[in-house]
Order: sequence, then structure tokens, then C-alpha cells
Amino acid sequence: MKQGVFLFMNPLIVILVIIVFIIIFLISNIKIVPQAQEYVIERLGTYYCSWQTGIHFLIPFVDRVAKRVSVKEQVVDFKPQAVITKDNVTMQIDTVVFFQITESKQFTYGVENPMSAIENLTATTLRNIIGDMELDATLTSRDIINTQITAILDQATDRWGIKVNRVELKNILPPREIQDSMEKQMKAERERREKILQAEGEKKSQILVAEGEKESAILKAEAEKQSAILKAEAEKQALILQADAVREQKILEAEGEAKAIELVQNALAQSIVKLNESHPTSEVLKLKSFEAFEKVADGKATKIIIPSELQNLTTATTTINELIEKNKIS
Repeated sequence: MKQGVFLFMNPLIVILVIIVFIIIFLISNIKIVPQAQEYVIERLGTYYCSWQTGIHFLIPFVDRVAKRVSVKEQVVDFKPQAVITKDNVTMQIDTVVFFQITESKQFTYGVENPMSAIENLTATTLRNIIGDMELDATLTSRDIINTQITAILDQATDRWGIKVNRVELKNILPPREIQDSMEKQMKAERERREKILQAEGEKKSQILVAEGEKESAILKAEAEKQSAILKAEAEKQALILQADAVREQKILEAEGEAKAIELVQNALAQSIVKLNESHPTSEVLKLKSFEAFEKVADGKATKIIIPSELQNLTTATTTINELIEKNKIS
């Protein structure tokens, strides 16, 4: 009974094993292409297609992955190459190439060893370009050389499915004696520039000093001019104020004299009015005439007009005085 059960179970185990093996085999033929990669597929030894990013199924015993290609930009640094310039100077130049695979089929079947092909092509192109340039131009024309090499390599590698984006000269190493000569030349050039800068600095310093003295003299003259103008203005204002003060003083004196005369005239008029009101006699009038004549005589007038009555009185007085003097003499 046990032997029969074992015989019955053996075919089931075999079937299960076969099923598991088939599942594993099928799963192993499911391919997932990652990002930035391409798989080149051959069917029965012939190029069939290029798988892009995603999941794909490989037919067992018919299809195979011929090459896994990265389509990311890649960088390769080539060892220094010996090149000779137009003026027969040997130097070492190493290059860096930036490239990207654009056609996985051409990259797989176009060239046997792409990196070796690019390196050799770079070396020969570099020798051709440097051979047409002199040493000084080589050292100062990196951008021109980079552009020319990039254009030539990009055109040559296009049939290989490779896009050369950029080529850079990493190092340019001339012979040691050339380096020593260049260092001496650079040192002499730096010393020359230093002397030129010193001379220009001294020149600018002297110019600035001269301009400063000139500005100082101009400012001093302007200050003296302004001072003289202000002084003249002050003197002018002082004279004007002094003249105004004298004029005001004279006006006040004249006004005072006018008021004094007016007061005297008013007083005299009032005295005459009062005299008339008192009905004076002729003797009183003659006395007042004498007082008025005395005041007039005390003045500064050179000519005096005497009334006729006073003249007769004066004549009589003079005659009496003369008679008295004669009697004294006799």
C-alpha cells in the first residue's frame, strides 16, 4: 500500500519540479531596462532591436542581449601625447573627451573598440592641429584647439553612434628648458610691469600734488576775494549807516530849532497880544523897542535896520554924549 502511494506521488513531484523550473526559466527571461540604458537584442545571431527603458521579455534560445549600452554622457581621460609644434618644439599634451552614445546599434557594430578608436583619433587630430601652430600660439589658443578637435572628432565618430560634446586640453607640458625660459621671460615681464606701475603711480602722485596745490591757491585767492568784498560791503554799510545817522541828527536838530523858533514866536505873539490888551503908553512902547533892538544887536547879523523913531532917539543920545565929552576936555 505504501509503495503504491509513493509511486503515485513521484509523478506529482516531477510535474511540480518541472513547473517550478519553467516558471524560473520564464522569469529569468524577463528583462527590465533601467533608466539611461539601452539593450541591443540579437535574434538568431542577427541584430533585432534596441530595448529602451522598461520591462521586456526575451524569447529563450532565440533572443539574447548582445550589449548593454549607457546613453549617459561619459568622460574619458587619455594619457599625454607627444606632439611637435611648427617651430619644432616637442611637448606633452593630455586631453579629456566628453562624449555620449546616441545610437546603440552603431556603437555595438560600428567599431571594435570605441575607446581605443577615440583615443587614437584624438592623438592624430591633436598632432595635426599643433603641427600648424607655433609654441606661443599653442599655449595661448586652448579654446581654438578645443573647438577644432571637437568638430573633427564629432564628425569622425558620428558613424559609430557617438556624439563628442567637448574636448579639453588638460595639460600642456613643454620641455624643461622651454619652461625655464618662459619663467625667466615671465619674471622679466612682471618686473617691467612693476616698474611701469611704479612710474605711473609716481606720475599720478605728482599730478595729484600739483592739482592739490593749484586748488589750494585758487581757494585761497577766492577766500581773499570774498574777504575783500565782504570788507568793502561792511565799510559801505558803515558809511551808509553813518550818513543816515548824521542825516537823522540834522533832521532832529532842524526840527528842534524849528520848534524852538515856533515857541519863541508864539511867546512873542502872546506878549504882543497881552501888551495890546494892557493899552501901553508911548514910553512903554519905546522901552520895548529898545529891548528888541538890544536883542537884535546881540545877534550875528551884519546889517541892522533901525526904525526912524529909534534913529532920532539914538541921534539925540549921541549928540548929548559928544557935548559931555567936549566939556570934559575943555
